Amino acid sequence: MSMHEIEDLVYESVRTLDRHHPADDGRLRDWFVALYAFQFTFDCSITQGRVRDILLRRGHTYRFPVAEHPDYAERRAFFDGLDDFTDLHEDDELPERELATGYVDPPWLYAEAGSALWQRMAGAGRLTGAAAVPPNRVRLIDVATRIAAAAERDGDAELIAHWYGLGPEILVGGYPLHADELPATPGVAELREIVRRTGALEVDLPPGYRPSEEEIEAMDSDLDRWWYAVT
Repeated sequence: MSMHEIEDLVYESVRTLDRHHPADDGRLRDWFVALYAFQFTFDCSITQGRVRDILLRRGHTYRFPVAEHPDYAERRAFFDGLDDFTDLHEDDELPERELATGYVDPPWLYAEAGSALWQRMAGAGRLTGAAAVPPNRVRLIDVATRIAAAAERDGDAELIAHWYGLGPEILVGGYPLHADELPATPGVAELREIVRRTGALEVDLPPGYRPSEEEIEAMDSDLDRWWYAVT
């Protein structure tokens, strides 16, 4: 799978979740945090701008004038010199993604819930109430299941197929991964039932995204064979 496919998957998922949940459903903030954490396990670009209005409205992202950055006073020349999108880091010499602490899209500064910059803004009193509460950690399988449920209401079997096609190692990694235990893992049965109802395994996906029937038959893992044999 290409990184563009992952970026598009997250983009469509954010839009689908937003469309099917009421404005006061605070779970979406947590789900969006999990989705972008998933996206950045791949070599993806920062694509939050594609759905920034949703992220702002749902409390995933917070916007401030650039001059409100905690380091603005001591680094004014740097911040005033930014005239294009810039990903900020704790150390400008170490631009690894895990050090990202917000970004600037002039004239605005953006902080995402749970990020280092968000923590500093909350600590400074610039975020209060629910906005200052850390996001809850959620499992990717649970988010994927909620996306699939919303996509089913849209008749979007392709979105469901893309999520299920990622396989158990990505969706349920870190939990029991034995064929006799996986069916009891929370979220799995519901997701598989949605896949079965919608015929999502019949949807054509890009090459390399989901194993072929021949590859499934040749798999050594009972778990993988069970995962892709939804009937």
